[in-house]
Amino acid sequence: MKIGKVPTEVLKEIIFSNITHHREEVLVRPGVGEDCGVVDFGEYVCVLSSDPITGAAKDIGSLAIHISCNDVASNGVEPLGIMMTILAPVGTTKEDLLRVMTDANEAATSINVEIIGGHTEITDAVNRMIVSTTAIGKQPKVKMVSSKGAQVGDAVIMTKHGGLEGVSIIATDLYDILKDKIDEAVLERAITFGKDISVVKEGVLAGNLGIVNSMHDVTEGGILGALWELAEASELGIVVEGDAIPFMEETIEICSSLSIDPMRLISSGVMVMTVSQENKNQLLTTLREAGIDATEVATITEENRKIRLGGELVPLDPPREDELYKVI
Repeated sequence: MKIGKVPTEVLKEIIFSNITHHREEVLVRPGVGEDCGVVDFGEYVCVLSSDPITGAAKDIGSLAIHISCNDVASNGVEPLGIMMTILAPVGTTKEDLLRVMTDANEAATSINVEIIGGHTEITDAVNRMIVSTTAIGKQPKVKMVSSKGAQVGDAVIMTKHGGLEGVSIIATDLYDILKDKIDEAVLERAITFGKDISVVKEGVLAGNLGIVNSMHDVTEGGILGALWELAEASELGIVVEGDAIPFMEETIEICSSLSIDPMRLISSGVMVMTVSQENKNQLLTTLREAGIDATEVATITEENRKIRLGGELVPLDPPREDELYKVI
């Protein structure tokens, strides 16, 4: 299989089909497009999500914190704690570990999350550092939001701009290569996009608003992958307005120079939300007043998944190998 997320059909055939023992306390179980597991604790639920960072060399500590916390935020809940596992290759120095932990601590502090445990190991099983995190959140049961609550006719709202995490990673890790063909000022601006990879603010804001039917944070597979997963989670269709999806000029220039598709570039920092047509303006206004860019980019339909580009409506393909892995 190719590098990146395991294909949807393999997840269903091999992974999900072999999770057969269920407990009544578990309210949300693994599924395509489902960001979190949810456990019933009476009046409250415990929301959990795990993710590794494998596609970045720099800022791995910060990315590891944000990626799992973003998943918890997609349930409309503020993450409170995180478990962190570091698997480091032979030759790792104390300075390497210090840099990871300093970055992780700064990221955790910025979103009010405590690192409450984990594991750190030097191993010859990896050839570069892998950091995996599990984020934990607490939420009143009545406020539960998941990825599978979309309704036919819902507007799909996207926050921020596509490819922001991926282009930041590329500009950081390939800076010395790209500076010969792209203005260094462009690269420097693209690097700063990495400061916006948390979706905790918009996730909690939308959750508290109480009008959002579903949410899903955008990671591997980019905005198109996330929109397909959002529809898949609710077993519905979607029509994506491709020309409405916002991208920064820096993202377009860097992706063009590397011949990669920004629509399928990893985009932690972007959240997609579904909301009824009557409530969409309230959601858009609330997000924008909070300083969060928000754009309507799709509509949930009863069946079929399509994207409109240049006026032509074509099938929307399932997620595939993220564009990041073509260059990193």
